[in-house]
Formats: sequence, C-alpha cells, structure tokens
Amino acid sequence: MPNIKSSAKRDALAKARNAKNKAEKSALKTAVKKFDAAVAQGDKQAARSTFTAAVTAVDRAAGKHLIHKNNAANRKSKMAGKLNAMAD
Repeated sequence: MPNIKSSAKRDALAKARNAKNKAEKSALKTAVKKFDAAVAQGDKQAARSTFTAAVTAVDRAAGKHLIHKNNAANRKSKMAGKLNAMAD
C-alpha cells in the first residue's frame, strides 16, 4: 500500500479502471461467443441477430481503446465471412 496520498488515489483509480476494462472485455467475448454458437447450430436467423450485437460490442470496445481498431475490423470481417458462408 502506498504511503503517499496521491499515490494511493492513483492506485485506487487504476484498480477501478482495470475492473471496468475487464468487464467490458468480458462482455465483448460473450457477444462473440454467442454469435459463434449460433453459427455452429446453423440457425441463420439467430446468427443475424447475434451478429448485430457482436459487431456493436466490437465497435464499442474499439472506441474505448480496449482493442485496436485494426483488430476490431479483423474480427468483424471474420464474423461477416462466417455469416455469409452459412447456407440459406
């Protein structure tokens, strides 16, 4: 534990920020996993709805600098490819 007051404050802020970022990344992973599960089941309608949610989550994460913008573009491209590859 820091002895200096300002250092203790920075430590508390860092812990709070870390918890928030961890929760945001967890939500992102969950959204992508739901999309992958829908694709694996072959349910195109469910895949479309979860695709929208997953893309939104990826964009939100990129906007908050949790993931790099190129990483976000790569993830969205891969998900779109999976969705388009599904049989109608």
